[in-house]
Formats: sequence, C-alpha cells, structure tokens
Amino acid sequence: MAAELWGWGLAALALLLALLLGGARCLRRRYAAAGARAALRERAGAAARADGVRALLVTAHPDDEAMFFAPTVLGLGRDGARPAVLCCSPGNYYSQGEIRKKELEQSCFLLGIPASDVTVIDHRDLPDNPAVEWNTKLLAAFVLKHIEANNINLVITFDAGGVSGHANHISLYTALRYLHSERKLPEGCRVLVLESVNLFRKYISILDILLSCLLPGDALFVLTEEETEQAKVRCVVPA
Repeated sequence: MAAELWGWGLAALALLLALLLGGARCLRRRYAAAGARAALRERAGAAARADGVRALLVTAHPDDEAMFFAPTVLGLGRDGARPAVLCCSPGNYYSQGEIRKKELEQSCFLLGIPASDVTVIDHRDLPDNPAVEWNTKLLAAFVLKHIEANNINLVITFDAGGVSGHANHISLYTALRYLHSERKLPEGCRVLVLESVNLFRKYISILDILLSCLLPGDALFVLTEEETEQAKVRCVVPA
C-alpha cells in the first residue's frame, strides 16, 4: 500500500514538474520576443502619432475605464494617442451617481486624461442596471454625435460578451455595431473591442498566466511604405 501511494506521489510530482517546465519554456519564448515586440510597438506608436489618432473610449459606468481598459488607455498614452472618455451613465444603480462621477474624473486623471476630455451622459432611458438593455438607436445617436464633434477616428468599447454579460456593456457593442453596419461612422473611423474570456479563465486569477502562455498570441506587423507597395504588387501580379 505504501509503495502504491509512493508511486502515485511520484507521478503527481512528475506531472507538476512537467507543467512548470512547460510554462517556463512558454514564458522564456515570450520574453525572448519582448525586444522585437517593443520595437514593433515603437514603430506602431510613431505611425499612430503620424496619423493623428484621436481615440474615444466608450464605457457604460464610472470605473469601467480602470477595471477593464486601463492597459489600453496607458498604452495609447505612451504612443501619443491619449483617448477621451465617453461614459454613458453616471452609475446611479445604488444612488451614488454624483460620487461616482467625481471618482471617474479622479481615475481618468491618474490615467493621464484631463477632466475636459471626460464626458458623462445622464439620460433617464440609459439607466445603470445590469438587466436593462439600452435603446440601440438612442445610444448610437449619442456616441455618433460625440465622434463627429471631436473628429474621432478610433473607438474602443466592450465586445458582445460585455466581460461579465452586463446588459449595459453589451448595449455599447450593439450600438457601435449598428453604426458600423449602417455605415454611419465617419470615413476612416475604426472600432476596437475588448475580448471577453469565459468564466473559468475570469476567476482563476494568476493561474490564467499558464493558459495565456499556451494560447496563440497576437502578432503585429508594421510595414514600411516600400513594403506596402511590394505587397500591393504581389496581390495584383499572379505568381
């Protein structure tokens, strides 16, 4: 019996070591490519500054900007494309809307966004409620007006999963999808959405690092003007 338990213990230890070594190898590969990615980000940042990116972060409630989008906001800031924030409700679910609006301004200040670039919509038909889907056309009208008034050419918001399935979050995605599909967005205005993960990955905390290492990473390729022309030629001329 003791020998059998000893055997199971060794097997479990071997499995744990294999997982740790596999994770370590993944991390080494990622860190080995860090220099190349940093160079690509620098080139992408230069391109962003040259293109005059005017970004708008569209959120549902105060604290969304910090809870879900802080890395994006800070990354845009490093690339010289500091976003403005359009918050579509004051977050009054617990009758604390005024407090939360002040907290939003403080949070944005820490993220490098001045109060002059923060707008909060307070409309009775856009209540802070996890069970209420906001009217798509009403919400789209507010967002489009802000985009046009500020010459926005990059919009960032939630995806169809809304991170937690929150109806207000999903409504933002629906409104932006409506504007995009109906071709109402200004020419050249792009939309980026946050990627929701499943509940398992959401609640396993730092253990998600191992899963993230095993999943394919995003790749960013920045072409020079000459490389772009070469790519066009290859698309036109058959091999």
